[in-house]
Amino acid sequence: MDMRILVTGGAGFIGSHLCERLIKDGHAVTVVDNFSTGRASNLVNLKSVDNFTLVEGSILDTEILTPLINDVDYVFHLAAAVGVFNIVNNPLASLLTNIRGTENVLEAAHSTKTPVFLTSSSEVYGKNISDSLKENDDRILGSPITLRWSYSEAKAIDESLAYAYFVEKQLETRIVRFFNTVGPRQLGAYGMVVPRFVKAALANEPITIYGDGNQTRCFAHVYDIVDAVIAIAFADNTIGKVINIGNNFEISINGLAQKITNETGSKSEIVYVPYEEAYGDGFEDMERRVPNIDLINQLVGWKPKRDLSTMIADISIEMKKGY
Repeated sequence: MDMRILVTGGAGFIGSHLCERLIKDGHAVTVVDNFSTGRASNLVNLKSVDNFTLVEGSILDTEILTPLINDVDYVFHLAAAVGVFNIVNNPLASLLTNIRGTENVLEAAHSTKTPVFLTSSSEVYGKNISDSLKENDDRILGSPITLRWSYSEAKAIDESLAYAYFVEKQLETRIVRFFNTVGPRQLGAYGMVVPRFVKAALANEPITIYGDGNQTRCFAHVYDIVDAVIAIAFADNTIGKVINIGNNFEISINGLAQKITNETGSKSEIVYVPYEEAYGDGFEDMERRVPNIDLINQLVGWKPKRDLSTMIADISIEMKKGY
């Protein structure tokens, strides 16, 4: 069934790809974005599409947000302050956007019984370094005054809010946790490691690793992520659930840097910068973060299809075009 859909943060990296997919699937899409990290140019492919509307505005502004939600059948809530540098440098604005903004979305959606798809983050797991992080695993966090963890706290509160609306007020909500999504349109400016490394490699400039590089991560292609989002969003058995979305192939940051230099034919040297120098005193990072993706496979049959080499190639192609 064709629907009228609102995507908050739709001019962002993941949001713009989601909008293109929703339009392709026959839905009418409205985006609200304040362009703090999103860019109108991400949506250039939809500029002339009749059933697409772009509204510049903040989810903190209920006079803009509420009428938009009143006019749609479904809300994808992606708007958030993102990126480690952004969170550490602007903690208060980030907390307000991520918590109060989500409250505004849920309250407006509840008044019209409009389903909400909430995008959360693997950051909620904090320092839990389990082999395979399951949706109900414990969160392990540092001190509340270590601002590194404020994003994790905010996203966890978002999840609790959405789940409470589901349990207490029967609002149809679905919650997903993204694990390190990469692909075309992603910027390295907010600390996103793969585009940052690829950009340096293509220019034969030094690739900077924060810490010792032994920390490991798992990266998923944005096209796979959008496939997963669509599968979860319109399935009945996902209502009220929290679901991991990610690729469970694990690689160290050292290994990532080496792979990128090899696959781009780069002459870049690899240099190391202490966390304190990059982020300030008291910064803490996760040594490991690997998703368990059994639940999403059980519920909707999804598994990632694209490997890390494909991700590197797709980002490289776009950067060479001067995006």
